[in-house]
Amino acid sequence: MTRELSASAQRAIERRANHKLAVLRHVEEVSGNIAASCRYYGVSRQAYYHWLKRYEAEGFEGLKDRSSAPHHSPAATDAEVIEKILWLRQQYHFGPEKIAMYLKRYHDITISVSGVWRILKEVGPNRLPASQRYKRREIRWKRYEKQRPGHALQVDVKFIEPLGQTGKKKRYYQYTAIDDCTRLRVLKAYPTHDQKTAIRFIDHVLSKLPFKVEKVQTDNGSGQSFHWHLLDKGIDHIRIRPATPRLNGKIERSHRIDAEEFYRLLEGQVIDDVNLFNDRLQQWEDYYNYDRPHGALAGQTPYERLKQKTQDPLS
Repeated sequence: MTRELSASAQRAIERRANHKLAVLRHVEEVSGNIAASCRYYGVSRQAYYHWLKRYEAEGFEGLKDRSSAPHHSPAATDAEVIEKILWLRQQYHFGPEKIAMYLKRYHDITISVSGVWRILKEVGPNRLPASQRYKRREIRWKRYEKQRPGHALQVDVKFIEPLGQTGKKKRYYQYTAIDDCTRLRVLKAYPTHDQKTAIRFIDHVLSKLPFKVEKVQTDNGSGQSFHWHLLDKGIDHIRIRPATPRLNGKIERSHRIDAEEFYRLLEGQVIDDVNLFNDRLQQWEDYYNYDRPHGALAGQTPYERLKQKTQDPLS
């Protein structure tokens, strides 16, 4: 990887080359004795002969410092791997751990987390955008996880407005359900946000999930019709306390992933048909559930965690 040297670095190289030239000229024009001139300048005779050989072959340019990098570095990271690391960083804003996880899973490339960090630091994009950097908090919340699929399902709604629209803008609402244990998700977009829509969505969720749901957790925006609909199906309904979105933390975090890895990559596409939008959302749901390794699941996908829990409920 070549980089343009700064003006100060160029001046430093010129000074060192002039110093070497002064030693050579001192022998020729002043002392006439190599040992005496080397003692005077505090350099070894081996260095003198090395400089003389380069000066006779290349002139003043031969006295300038050369790169100390080895001609062959067996342990150096391949350019193709570096390209993949940078693409994942720039495209998805992944951190070193997630990048190493992706390379191992999808490209069979093993590289340490520290190795990824070093490459990002050397090349430049080691700092995430300000909106995505880790923020220190005075109070840390302990992560928890239910031990069996369906024990608790978090449900929430995210308002979305496709970019690039002109005139009267269309509104959509992304309904999201996430299983607390496996992180398996169900997504669907609707042009309305009311209790009838919420009931349609929960019925859609129950038809898709391959396990029985015991409890649904929502914020206080859900109405009584939705509440009684769940109870009629034998499902407990829990409302979190007002102003405590952290209690629905898994779904809040998944919405942030949607923004970073799905909506941002639509690049302002206008999707003015809810069915077409749901086609794209279904593709993203499938990728999230079956292909995307999850950091909180030790690199497993939600579906892999579901299979693990099915085989060994105590795992």
